[in-house]
Amino acid sequence: MLIWIPLLPLLGFLINTLIGGRVSKAVSGGLASLAMFAAFGVSVAEVAALVGQTTERRELVETVFTWIASGDFQVPLTLRLDPLSALMILVVTGVGFLIHLYSTAYMHDEPAPEYARYFSYLNLFAFFMLLLVLGANFLILFVGWEGVGLCSYLLIGFWYQKPSAADAGKKAFIVNRIGDVAFILGVLLVFVRFGTLDFQRVAAAVGSLAPEEAFGTVSLIALLLFVGATGKSAQIPLYIWLPDAMEGPTPVSALIHAATMVTAGVYLIGRNAVLFNHAPEVLAIVAVIGAATALWAGSFGLVQTDIKRVLAYSTVSQLGYMFLAMGVGAYAAGIFHLFTHAFFKALLFLGAGAVIHALAGEQDLRKMGGLRRELPVTYWTFLVGSLAIAGVPGLAGFFSKDEILYRTFSAGHPVLWGIGAVTSLMTALYMFRLVFLAFHGTSRTPHHADHGGHLHDAPLPMAIPLVILALGSAVAGYAGVPEVLGGGNWVEHFLEPSFTAPIAEGVLTEGEAAANAASHSLEIALMILSSILALAGIAAAARLYVTKPEVPARLAARFPGVYRFLVNKGYVDEVYEEVFVQPIKALSEQVLWKGLDVTVIDGAVNGAAAIVVETGTVVRTVQTGSLRTYAFSILLGAVLMVGYYLWR
Repeated sequence: MLIWIPLLPLLGFLINTLIGGRVSKAVSGGLASLAMFAAFGVSVAEVAALVGQTTERRELVETVFTWIASGDFQVPLTLRLDPLSALMILVVTGVGFLIHLYSTAYMHDEPAPEYARYFSYLNLFAFFMLLLVLGANFLILFVGWEGVGLCSYLLIGFWYQKPSAADAGKKAFIVNRIGDVAFILGVLLVFVRFGTLDFQRVAAAVGSLAPEEAFGTVSLIALLLFVGATGKSAQIPLYIWLPDAMEGPTPVSALIHAATMVTAGVYLIGRNAVLFNHAPEVLAIVAVIGAATALWAGSFGLVQTDIKRVLAYSTVSQLGYMFLAMGVGAYAAGIFHLFTHAFFKALLFLGAGAVIHALAGEQDLRKMGGLRRELPVTYWTFLVGSLAIAGVPGLAGFFSKDEILYRTFSAGHPVLWGIGAVTSLMTALYMFRLVFLAFHGTSRTPHHADHGGHLHDAPLPMAIPLVILALGSAVAGYAGVPEVLGGGNWVEHFLEPSFTAPIAEGVLTEGEAAANAASHSLEIALMILSSILALAGIAAAARLYVTKPEVPARLAARFPGVYRFLVNKGYVDEVYEEVFVQPIKALSEQVLWKGLDVTVIDGAVNGAAAIVVETGTVVRTVQTGSLRTYAFSILLGAVLMVGYYLWR
C-alpha cells in the first residue's frame, strides 16, 4: 500500500492536467482534494500498521521495481516507512489536504483552466514531497528533492503575468540549484565511499566507524549534504528565496512553509543522523548556522509591514530552531518542532489568506486594524496560532520549542541557548505586533477594500481548515510532554529508532547524553524562563502597538540606521546583487556569450560554412553547361597526359 501514498496525488495531477480545464471548478478542486484525503487515509492505515510492530522491527518496506541495474550498481524503487517518514507523511497528507480544501474557496475567482492548473501543481507538489520522505535511498530522495524545487517554481510564479511573481519563482529555483550542486556532490561521494546509496546500508557502514576527530570524508559528505539543506530549508546564506515566495497564492505559502519543501532539509539531516553523528565538526556548523538564522531572520520580522512577509521571516527563523536542534544532536526535538510548526504555521498563513481575501487583496498591515469584530473565526484561530508559535505554556509551540532550548543548554551550548532564547522573545513580539496591527485598534482599511464596511469572514471551506489547524496548534504538543511534567515524551521514543538503530547498542548522541545527565530542576528553570520571555514579548507588543502606538515611530526616528537596516532586510539582496549577480551576468554576457559563444563557437561553425561556400563558388565556375567546353577540356587533358608520357 505504500506506493499508493504518493501515487494518489500523482493521479490527481494527471487527471487535472488532462481534463481539468474542461470540467467545472468544483470537480477540479474536489478531485485534487479527494486525492490528498485518500492519501491521508492510506497514510493513517500504514502508520497504524507500523505502530503495531515492535520497536526493533518498526519499518514497512515495499520495492516497486528495479529502477537502475548496472553491474554492482543497483537502485531499486524502494519505499520505506519508519517512524521518521511516518510522521512526515502524516504532516504532508494531513496538512496538505486542509490546504487543498481551503484553496477551493480561496482560488474561486480564477478561470477554470487556471484553477485546474493550480490544483494540478498542488497535487504534483505533494507527490514529490511524499516520494522524498518515503524513498529508501538517496537517488529516490533526490528525485523528490528536485521535484519539489520544480513545483515551488511553478506555484510561486503561478501568477506569472506579475513580474514580481515570475521573478520570485526564478529566484527560488536558481538559489535552490546552488544548494543542489553541493547535494549532488555529497550523494556521489556517498557512493564512492560506501558503494551504496541505500540509507540503511550507509548508516550501518558509518556506524561501524569511529566519529571523525579531524575533518575527513564523512565530514565532507555531511557538509555537502548540509549545504544542500540550507537551500531547501532557507538557512544562511541561501535563505533569500523564501521571503519572496509569498508572491504565490497564500495557500501555496502555507504548503511550502508548513508541510513541504522547507522541511526537506531538516528531514535530510534527520534521515542521515548516524552520518552526522560521526561528523562532530559539521554538527557544530549546523548548530551555529541554525542559531544565527533564527536570530537574523527574526529581527527582520519585527519591522515588516506585509502580513505574509512577517510570516515568511518567521518561517526562516523557526527553521533555524530546527537546525539548532539537529546541530546539538537533539534530532527528535527538531523533528518534533517540525511537526508542531506545521500546524501553527499553516494556520497563520491560511489566517493571513482569510484576511487578504476579505480585504480584496490588501496585505499591508498599516492598512488594516479592527478586524477582530468583522472576522471572528479568523481572529480567534489566528490568535491560537500566534500563541502557539510564541511559546505560551500549554500550546504546541511551547513543548517543542522548550525542548530545543533545553537540549541546547544541557548539551553544553549556553551561547547558542542565549541566541535561541532571545529569538523566542522576538518571535512573541513580532507575532503579536502582527495580531495587534491587523485585528485590534481602529480600522485603517481603505473604503474600496472593506467592501463598504461589510467585510466577510472566511467561508466554510476556508473556516474548517482554520478550526482544525487551531485545534492541532493547541494539542499537537502533547505528543511530546517531557517527563518533568509527568509525560513520557512519546514522540521522542517513537522517533528514536530512526536516529539510533544502526548505532552500537548503548551509544547516545551528544545531545541525548547531556540531556540525560541534566537535572529536572534545570529543565524546570529553563522552562519557566522561556515562558516568561514569551509573555514578555506579548506584553511588549501590547504596549508598543496598543497602549503606546506612537512609541515605534519614535524608536525608528531615534535609531534610523538600525531601522533602515531592518526594513531593508540587512541589504542582503543588494549585496548579493552587486557581489554575485552582476559579476556573473557580466561574465556570462562579455566572456561566455560574446567572447566564447559568438566569437569562438559561432566563429568556428560560421567559418567552416564560409569555406564550403567559397569552395563551391570556385568549383561552380567550371560547371559551364557547354558541350564544346567540356570536349575541349577532355582533349586538352588527353594532350597533356600524352605529352607527359612522351616527355618521360
